Amino acid sequence: MHIDIVPNRKATPTILLRESYREGKNVKKRTLANLSSLPMAQIEAIRAVLRGEELRPVAQSFEITESRPQGHVQAVALMMQRLGFASLIASRPAPERDLIVAMVAARILAPHTKLATTRWWHTTTLAEDFGVTQASENDCYAAMDWLLARQDRIQKKLATRHLTEGGLVLYDLSSSYFEGSTCPLAKRGYSRDGKHGTLQVEYGLMTDGRGCPVAISVHEGNVADPTTLMPEIQRLKTDFSIEQFVMVGDRGMNLASAIGAIREQEGIDWITALRGVSIRALVEDKTLQPDLFDERHLLELSHPDYPGERLFACRNPELRKLRGHKREDLLVATEESLRKIQIRVAAGRLTGRDHIGLKVGQIVNRYKMAKHFTLDIQDTAFSFTRKTADIAAEAALDGIYIIRTSVPTTLMDAATCVRRYKSLAQVERAFRSLKTLDLKIRPIHHRLADRVKAHIFLCMLAYYVEWHMRAAWRELMFTDEDQEAKETRDPVAPAQRSRAAKRKASQHRQDDGTPMHSFQTLLADLATVVRNTCRVPHTDGEWSTFPVLTIPNAAQKRAYELIETTPM
Repeated sequence: MHIDIVPNRKATPTILLRESYREGKNVKKRTLANLSSLPMAQIEAIRAVLRGEELRPVAQSFEITESRPQGHVQAVALMMQRLGFASLIASRPAPERDLIVAMVAARILAPHTKLATTRWWHTTTLAEDFGVTQASENDCYAAMDWLLARQDRIQKKLATRHLTEGGLVLYDLSSSYFEGSTCPLAKRGYSRDGKHGTLQVEYGLMTDGRGCPVAISVHEGNVADPTTLMPEIQRLKTDFSIEQFVMVGDRGMNLASAIGAIREQEGIDWITALRGVSIRALVEDKTLQPDLFDERHLLELSHPDYPGERLFACRNPELRKLRGHKREDLLVATEESLRKIQIRVAAGRLTGRDHIGLKVGQIVNRYKMAKHFTLDIQDTAFSFTRKTADIAAEAALDGIYIIRTSVPTTLMDAATCVRRYKSLAQVERAFRSLKTLDLKIRPIHHRLADRVKAHIFLCMLAYYVEWHMRAAWRELMFTDEDQEAKETRDPVAPAQRSRAAKRKASQHRQDDGTPMHSFQTLLADLATVVRNTCRVPHTDGEWSTFPVLTIPNAAQKRAYELIETTPM
């Protein structure tokens, strides 16, 4: 018996179950049944039975012995391939290179300690795909030592890729608190984490004008910004062979020693901002008059204290309102607390100038409002009043900031200078990702100074890959895709998102109904693509196991496609 499929012109073919027989020398066919009404799956099953094949339920044909997430690992691996990341670490294959690449991928997907990482990556396909299935935490530490010895060469490659002669270089300093007390880098200093009184390390991040990381340096926890700046400038000139560039740094650069040292360097221009005390000095000598902002919000100034420089005074109306509301809230909160002390003093429950002063000091220090109050403390009396003139003088400066630069007008106009200073937000975004959102550089547990440096450099390399992944996935995330608008919009006014970005934020879906994602939820969605290890029951041979991959949905396929096609 066999199955015949008989064409029926433009109609559905007729499917017949037939039997062949012989009459004399002739072979004829006898139709036993018309199977046209059956689904094709059943027809194929009948055909398989006629061929003598043994049929059984799919669940009995093979069994799944292991199921591991694979899709998010594949996404990171694709981006690393696109970036030539392995050759960036080392031009020749090496076990240490494989480990570093795997550790960078693991830092993006699930940042853990090195011991926890060697446990975690076996729960996914990462260890198998990156060839580190036998690696231990000690192997990871050895690879970190190997990486630190190659840091200068790797950063030179990154600088060659992303820094250009005469281009923009962003630099900023941050810190992270430290677990333990034996590392020589761990010192008490100004904590940018708000962990006052704890040991910390500091690190300076250098990026190109887009915020793509190029180099990172690690310092003791009590180092000031200007101290770290000049070595970075020397590195740009000597190690990276960039003779002309514009260095952009925050107000921490704006110290006489730092600016003076930069001026001695040939080919270097800079953009930074004045501190509040310097702005008040310009107001007091009438160089800057707040009423000039009534018709415009960007003014160009000059002053003999800043020879050969350009000053741009900006006033952000939204920032002005925010600071005014915040100050008033703090003033009111301070007054309410001081009145409680006043009532206790009047009732005789709190006496003595020292005791009253201690309580008052706790209040004004809590709200940082001591400069705005006149305090009269006696042994049995206490009163306070606002310094209205001082408050009004400070309020006049709300929302005002001044950009200071050595870049000549022929190279950069006022609006562009302000935009370039504001591009430091890209470095701040990098610090947020490194410290909290994704890569979790802190807390730092390593005891040796070189291990701390290697750990922070490893995190920077992870952010380098993540930065490109985020750029490729703008379409799938809440990120504003209209990046070119940054170069044309008002540099002082509050940033406005594009209409498409607002639609993403309100609808939480793309036009085709696909959900919008953050970076982490997109990775989690890709992790639902798994690799199942299957085996045929009752077999122990070499071919008894085989992989079966989950078929990606349309959104997951698009994520892979964007990584492979988005320009770098």
